[in-house]
Amino acid sequence: MKISKIIDKKKLLISFEIFPPKQEANFDSVMQTALDLGGLNPDFISVTYGAGGTTRSYTAELASSLQEKTQIPSLAHLTCVGSGFSDIQSIIRELKEKKIENVLALRGDYPQGADASDLPGDCAYASDLVRILKKEADFCIGGACYPEGHPESENRLEDLQHLQYKVDAGLDFLTTQMFFDNEVLYSFLYRMQSKGMKLPVFAGIMPVTNAKQIKRMITLSNAHMPQKLLAFVDRFQDNPGAMMQAGIAYATEQIIDLIANGIRGVHIYSMNKPDITAAIMHNISHIVEAVNAEAHV
Repeated sequence: MKISKIIDKKKLLISFEIFPPKQEANFDSVMQTALDLGGLNPDFISVTYGAGGTTRSYTAELASSLQEKTQIPSLAHLTCVGSGFSDIQSIIRELKEKKIENVLALRGDYPQGADASDLPGDCAYASDLVRILKKEADFCIGGACYPEGHPESENRLEDLQHLQYKVDAGLDFLTTQMFFDNEVLYSFLYRMQSKGMKLPVFAGIMPVTNAKQIKRMITLSNAHMPQKLLAFVDRFQDNPGAMMQAGIAYATEQIIDLIANGIRGVHIYSMNKPDITAAIMHNISHIVEAVNAEAHV
């Protein structure tokens, strides 16, 4: 089923993200993780795409197998940087053959020290990929957005303009980069909607369950780390059980606030840890049911 159809039917969507294996020997293990996540009954599960397309075949295979075994729609990530039109057509054929109806269209990361002018290909930006997908196939297409601005953008105004290009190309929904301060998202949604972009936005939530993880996040993203998050990391970083419990509680608090303020969807970056995702779902299960029941009153 297309995610756009689920959006039409439900007031609130919950989804998870999983990354495919880098080696075939690990496929069965990751498949079991995906099935465990499927047992939590999300509205869809997204499957990431390795840097430079390194997990391309595993992304399509995992998305297809998961969809077939659970009847839960899969969202296959697809990056385009450095890709030629024929490469993208080949991937589109593969996804269609595997009955994948939903694609997350992404530019992808440039190799270190390179930019668009250094790379061959017909598809330099996510907006280019969206236009190709719209022309070549009948996919439901999602895109990424950055509440605190893309790291490569000069400022937030420029970032919004780039987002506008993607939306105008034909996106059906957006999923945000991880963020840890909900006020940042609310400010972003106001600025986005003031520019006329009204499509559904799913809030990307990353449970912080170990100290190394947050240090990496600070390095790789622009995400603001609120003091209360840094405080529990500092206090519990040497106690894995306490860190996990605190991270689950923090993510739960974020999600409850988002739902109370009318967000259309929550996308949990599971990091292939179904136990953490299950704990969060346990904390919000009745809330999700209540919100979706409202749509039928």
